[in-house]
Amino acid sequence: MKFVSHNEKSIINQLKNKSLSVRLRRIVLGLILIVIITFMISVILITGRERKEYEIRSSEGSLRVLSSNIYSDLSSYMELSRLIMMDERLVRFLRADGDAVDIGMINDARYGVMDILNVTEGVDNVIVFRNDLIMLATNRFFYKYDSEKLIDEEWKKAIYDKKGRAIVSLNSNGVASKPDHKPVVTIGRAIYDILSQERTGILLMNISPAVFERILGNTRSDDICIMGTDGTFIAGNEEYLKYYDEEFASGHIVHKDVSYGRDGMLVSGYRVEDTPIVIIRAASYGNEGIPYTMLYVLLLVTLIFLFIMFFVGVFISRNITRPVFELSRSMEKNKESGELKRIEARLPQGELNMLKEDYNELIDHVNELIVSLVDKEKSIRRAELRILQEQIKPHFLYNSIETIGFLALDAGADNVHDALETLGSFYRNFLSKGDRDIPLSREINIVKDYLSLQKLRYGDIIEDDYDISEDAEQFIVPKLILQPLVENSIYHGIRLKGEKGIIKISAFVEDDRLHLSVYDTGVGMSDDLINKVLSEDENDSGDPSDDSFGLWGTIERIRIYCNRQDVVKIESEPGEYTKIEFTICDMRNAGFIKG
Repeated sequence: MKFVSHNEKSIINQLKNKSLSVRLRRIVLGLILIVIITFMISVILITGRERKEYEIRSSEGSLRVLSSNIYSDLSSYMELSRLIMMDERLVRFLRADGDAVDIGMINDARYGVMDILNVTEGVDNVIVFRNDLIMLATNRFFYKYDSEKLIDEEWKKAIYDKKGRAIVSLNSNGVASKPDHKPVVTIGRAIYDILSQERTGILLMNISPAVFERILGNTRSDDICIMGTDGTFIAGNEEYLKYYDEEFASGHIVHKDVSYGRDGMLVSGYRVEDTPIVIIRAASYGNEGIPYTMLYVLLLVTLIFLFIMFFVGVFISRNITRPVFELSRSMEKNKESGELKRIEARLPQGELNMLKEDYNELIDHVNELIVSLVDKEKSIRRAELRILQEQIKPHFLYNSIETIGFLALDAGADNVHDALETLGSFYRNFLSKGDRDIPLSREINIVKDYLSLQKLRYGDIIEDDYDISEDAEQFIVPKLILQPLVENSIYHGIRLKGEKGIIKISAFVEDDRLHLSVYDTGVGMSDDLINKVLSEDENDSGDPSDDSFGLWGTIERIRIYCNRQDVVKIESEPGEYTKIEFTICDMRNAGFIKG
């Protein structure tokens, strides 16, 4: 039974937490949470904005209509003041010399003014000042007059600047007030004589706050306050005076949010055109203006999105994460069994099934490579065994050769003695030190000794030539790669041709690679034989009894040495020549061979 340590459990839990399934689940839940939060925030923002915009539109409409009504009524009173200025009795009062003015003339002018006022209502009183400050008042209501302010020219300046046009002010421009201090709206005019066009006096017409109450009554609004720009209350809801701000007198509608209850309140202010009158409307935010249709559509879209996310999550789980886990479990079973087997898990058609098939193909390919490597290893072992079988004990061989050499020398057979010395040198280079890789110069010496022995047998039929560059002499190569090639050139090339032949060995280094070639003028090789020698299949060329075994074995050794297949090139013209060229890499620079 296999026990799992605490650390292994921790690692497994960490891997599970980092798995694709867990991350996808977290992503889907995160997206759902984000959508829900976004929906809630959107509802709050949209409803808040629409409620505010609804109140803004409502306030702007109410303020503009009320402002228009107030200005229209004031225009009517302005026209009334113009009619009063043209009254005959008032004109006579204004034209009279100061000494000629008596109480009768004043009362007569007052009655003329009152006759005109009888056709309307809402005028609190009318005050007319001559240039010498002799005045008349309708006295419908009692007023107190500020004698010091009357003689001050400052209160007249704004009226004089209008050149006879009406100007709206508050509380008789400060020169007269009611005992109860109730505010009035004043229409002032400078009076000019129609004949002489000289200024003869000033007319002040005070409009009662009842007029503005009546206007408000027609609108049926209890959320409006009418006040002066100086903060004095005129009509409406007096509680809203506390919300007054100087920005409301700027000439355009201004909106401000104020704290009131849970949802707050919108206070809007607007100054009536060309007047010191400000209208304030305060409205609590209600449910009016909420775009329920838009909210329902937004809710529907959110629900659809949540359904899509749920469907995507289920789809990913069924078609990605579960198949991935199934694929992982199958691989784990292969790992536990210690065998490279194909996966038989049933996966949905798609990329994961393609991955499974690719994995199975990879397993098949790996198994084929393993079989091929095993076969090559067996071939190498057979070749090494053959070499071992062909080797003899060096000391016994050296001693035997030296004994035969001394016997030949005693018998006067100098040629035999030289031949034995050459053979001894050959085997010393071939068998001594036990090195598997040697410099090319030693390999050339082995070939030279070998050819010297062959010349003793075949005489002048063999001529050898060497073209070895200096940098190639110290190039490290596998031992005994030239001798099989030279032997092949003699026995399967020159000797069969029956005439003198040349064996030429060339070597040069280019791009850190040794180019080594053996050329002979023998009978050549057919294309079939070349293909057979170059074949990578041991069954085709690996039989030791085959004449081409030495050449094929040398090629295989160099392929294994360089870990490449494209190491040899064979050129031949039957009956003319054969050239075998090897390209050998520098394994010392590659780090594979110890120097």
